[in-house]
Amino acid sequence: MNPSKQEIEAILDKAQLAFVETKAKAIDERLTLMHAVADEIEALGPELIAVAGEESNLPEGRLVGEKARTVFQWRSYAEALKRGDSLDASIDTANAERTPPKPDLRKTNIPLGPVAVFGASNFPFAFSTAGGDTASAFAAGCPVVVKGHPGHPKTSTMMAQAIARGVAKSGFPKGMFSHVLSNSYEAGQWLVTHPVIKAVGFTGSYQGGMALVELGNNRPDPIPVFAEMGSINPVFLLEEKLKLSGAELATAYVGSLTLGVGQFCTNPGLLVAVDGPELDAFIESLTTAIEGAAPAMMLHEGIAKNYLHNKELVTSQEGVEILARAAREASEGQGSPTVASVMGTEFLHNEHLQEEVFGPFALVVKCKDAQEMEQVAARLKGQLTCTLLGTEADLTQYARLIAQVQIKCGRILFNNFPTGVEVVKSMHHGGPFPAASDGRFTSVGADAIKRFTRPFSYQNWPDALLPDELKNANPLGIYRMVDNVRSTAPIA
Repeated sequence: MNPSKQEIEAILDKAQLAFVETKAKAIDERLTLMHAVADEIEALGPELIAVAGEESNLPEGRLVGEKARTVFQWRSYAEALKRGDSLDASIDTANAERTPPKPDLRKTNIPLGPVAVFGASNFPFAFSTAGGDTASAFAAGCPVVVKGHPGHPKTSTMMAQAIARGVAKSGFPKGMFSHVLSNSYEAGQWLVTHPVIKAVGFTGSYQGGMALVELGNNRPDPIPVFAEMGSINPVFLLEEKLKLSGAELATAYVGSLTLGVGQFCTNPGLLVAVDGPELDAFIESLTTAIEGAAPAMMLHEGIAKNYLHNKELVTSQEGVEILARAAREASEGQGSPTVASVMGTEFLHNEHLQEEVFGPFALVVKCKDAQEMEQVAARLKGQLTCTLLGTEADLTQYARLIAQVQIKCGRILFNNFPTGVEVVKSMHHGGPFPAASDGRFTSVGADAIKRFTRPFSYQNWPDALLPDELKNANPLGIYRMVDNVRSTAPIA
């Protein structure tokens, strides 16, 4: 715990040596590495679940499922690499008859270099030490130095040991992966500012993410910091749907809001609708559901304290009224489900009402009409998700609102509630700032690998010395753009 600056520098030196050595390794060897790590994580038994449960207060069923998802991520990103998804291989063949002659150009994506990953607290497996950032960096061919989350050090260490075993069994150098346990700000600062590190992966708070972004930007050689920094994930409840299914939607909304004690980055913490009798009936059902919801233990003491503090900050604002709380009193460390409301006019003029309250809390924004709903949407900061609950007729009537919502988020849901974060290529888990530091990239799904690569072109290069994905014979059998045609065929 809390290694010195010299110890961290020694770790980074090994990572750089590993990067230079592994650049020569074929993609098949990288696939072997990915599956070896997946095997080692899969082999971890009940002790991992017990330790993680003790450190995070998460139930056994949730952790078992999350472990399976983590293994799937490693295998899924390996398969994406095998398909060539992250390589974007393209070839434009030479034309000596053209004036001037056209050269042979071939482009692929190559690894950036060693990556620093900061583990998240709310997913001790899938977004932490062995999470998607580490898996996608490995798939890109980058060594990884993980700063384990101090909220689950034992879990982080067990996962780190599994990764290290996978690295050793697949014949990669030890410096391909390192694990740093520290609760000091300085350790993170040393990692991000060291010239060996070429990118950073982070999932957590806005304050933490922006501190890393600033460090990355202020280096002599600025580096990308891919920070996912949270979101209030607004839900827009449209007129006809509210009339038809208000009570049913209220129950489903509370189920999503309280899932995992609201400790998901896609937790739907804002609900926007036009005020009137139908919304009153919805709120009545919502109140009943919230009062019947049970408080539960949050991930750790720090998150529980922040939940209380941020909830108080929002509910103390002018015009905010608490609609309902869980009937059962919360014990220390528990998050108590709570819903408040505010008029649209107040929301539009108060930035504090957009603060993320990480936990089972929601704010209902009552708008006077559809135009004010559009104004609320326009006022929103960047979000990971936005949800529209409506009928097809609603979608036609609220076309302007939908256009405004699309500007604000990375993923739009229709008649469905978050989380719904699937590990597939079509998933975009990111969004406009401040939901993420760069909304063009996702932290989930095969395209997450691209964060840790950069484009590289070869001009008139000997075929035998090209990487496999660019050779004439296409030994990997992947799809490539060849003279603007997508093909797996070899080049004659």
